[in-house]
Amino acid sequence: MDVARAETFGRLERFYDAVPRDGARVEEYGPLVLFVRDGAGWPFYARPRLDATEPPTLADVNAVRARQRELGLPEAFEWVHEVSPDLLAVARSAGLSVLEAPLMVLDPAHLPDPATLSDVPVRVLDPADPGFPADVAAHRAIATVGFSSGGTARGEAGPAERDAAIPPLDVAALEEEATRIADGRRVSALAETPEQGPLASGAAMRVGDVAEIAGVATLPAARRRGLGAAVTATLARELRAAGTDLVFLSAGSEDIARVYLRVGFRRVGTACIAEPAALVG
Repeated sequence: MDVARAETFGRLERFYDAVPRDGARVEEYGPLVLFVRDGAGWPFYARPRLDATEPPTLADVNAVRARQRELGLPEAFEWVHEVSPDLLAVARSAGLSVLEAPLMVLDPAHLPDPATLSDVPVRVLDPADPGFPADVAAHRAIATVGFSSGGTARGEAGPAERDAAIPPLDVAALEEEATRIADGRRVSALAETPEQGPLASGAAMRVGDVAEIAGVATLPAARRRGLGAAVTATLARELRAAGTDLVFLSAGSEDIARVYLRVGFRRVGTACIAEPAALVG
């Protein structure tokens, strides 16, 4: 591995380790670390310890899974294959299914203007906007509907299904979102039309000068209009303007990776996500 690539992976590893620590407690199991979220919110995962010198064993993985079951958490593991190559075989031997997702890094020289990717405008969420609570709710509803019908193919679910999926108001979660956006740890965006409202959404998590774009979703009925690409480009431009040097993401499939190629991302490795077989796919 050349020096530049090794440096990139090192920065990604430090990011992956830092993000959960902002809202979780840490439990160590040999060379693995389990992040347990404090309070409500999307549960975190287990991953290799940043300072681990030995690869995880089957016993390590099974110990973490037992603890996750005890806590009522998903049995989820995440890692970068190029950094922890031995974990793939171990996870599979533990009966886990592993999604091998293209890990992609932005080449800023090839980042396009979002307006060239779609005719639907994209805006960045602002906690000072009176409509911020509704924006956050729409963002989460789009993710619920979009990810329930994965891939890039068009489907039937649209604004009506989005509205039916609007979650109840969670004041604590809303305040947390506003705080993270205000201090630069998070950027969220919506693509919307006056007639149909929000159709696509996405977000980025930022630690220092490294950020990950994640959760980019489009309502199935609005796909094949460049919305995912436009949302991604908008987030990337916002991050770059804020001084973010390294912007990356993990694509859910090769088809989805091709969308991100249009936005200036290039593949540098593989992000692995392991879960019990019935939960993957």
